[in-house]
Amino acid sequence: MELNHEKGRFYLVDNDKTIGELTYSTVEDGVISLDHTFVDEEYRGQGLAKRLLNAVVDFSDLKGLKVVPVCEYAKVAFKIRPEIRFVLTENYQKLLKGEN
Repeated sequence: MELNHEKGRFYLVDNDKTIGELTYSTVEDGVISLDHTFVDEEYRGQGLAKRLLNAVVDFSDLKGLKVVPVCEYAKVAFKIRPEIRFVLTENYQKLLKGEN
């Protein structure tokens, strides 16, 4: 299984088949939104969506980008994983702190 990145998405390939992806888009300079996360039904339950999100978190940290989670998977992941919230935009961090 191979993790790949191209502009606007991180994706996983297994035997030449795309089995999962997390798409993102630029909101403004220095800010991206996580728009959609998908894992093929046959591959669910293996932590692949988490692997994709971790890749985006690492990428954002490396590039100095802030993140706005739009897709439901990303919203839930940031709620339950405070250790990755450092890449969120300030207003989204404040929103989540109010929910704890």
